Amino acid sequence: MVCTVPTAIAVTSSDLVLPPLDRQTPPAVVQPQDTLEGTLVSMHALVEQHGYVIALYSPSAQREAGRRLHTVRSVLESDRIALVGIDLPPLGIALLAQQLRQLSACDFSPGVLASSVRLLAHYIYSGALLGSVAKLDRVPVSLKSHAKSWMPGAQFAVLANPRPQLVRVGEGELTGPEFGTRLFVASGQAPSDWVTATLAPAWKAQGVANVPLPDGSARWWGTGKLVEFAAGLTDVAVLYQLVSSVRRERCHWCGLELIGDRCGFCAAPLTDLPPPTATSTAPASRTAVRALPRGGTP
Repeated sequence: MVCTVPTAIAVTSSDLVLPPLDRQTPPAVVQPQDTLEGTLVSMHALVEQHGYVIALYSPSAQREAGRRLHTVRSVLESDRIALVGIDLPPLGIALLAQQLRQLSACDFSPGVLASSVRLLAHYIYSGALLGSVAKLDRVPVSLKSHAKSWMPGAQFAVLANPRPQLVRVGEGELTGPEFGTRLFVASGQAPSDWVTATLAPAWKAQGVANVPLPDGSARWWGTGKLVEFAAGLTDVAVLYQLVSSVRRERCHWCGLELIGDRCGFCAAPLTDLPPPTATSTAPASRTAVRALPRGGTP
């Protein structure tokens, strides 16, 4: 892995910035959302300093922020700004931003970094422990679960990504990752004992880190009585291997490198998809990750 001038990784608020895992992890950039002028000035400075910027936001939970970012890119007329909307819960977006920060210090081109977002997001297990699902609209909720949410002391374990799942605590288990992860836990108005004492061992988490609850979590999950959690890869060597295992292509529109079927900067689709090979598909990468030891060393 060769270190280069890092592509800037931007988020829309400071509560989506997780502490760096080591001294090599570049800081995230928080895009000011108070005024359009402030966002313009900040984004222009980032492009001038870093050359390329990848900005993450939630298209459903941060509509206004997304619109402002698109306006800024149009005004600047820059093809060096990738606006990546990804519908993860807030803590999941924070973890994804941290992974991109780690990879930005490696020898990946900006195009590969931007187009790796969907691949990386597939390996993030993002959910919450909720005291009520009455206002939850991000994950399918049955009428039975709605009724049980009104019972005193009821708790529900919910997984939003990579596959929606909802179980009442004590009546089922959440499907966890089949590879080693670090679990990040952010507590709201609810104790986190179940997450740290039950979920973490069941998922064979390699470590647990307590972090502040993002401001948008209560709105995303429909209740302030929650503990949000997100499990994902944090070893930069494993992340590097995962992204490197996918075949690279050249965008026919802007000329940047990409992985997958769409350019992360101009959003142009890959016109001629290659036939499936051992190194060109996400499932192959999943196999590679499963084959890694839980110690996290490739």
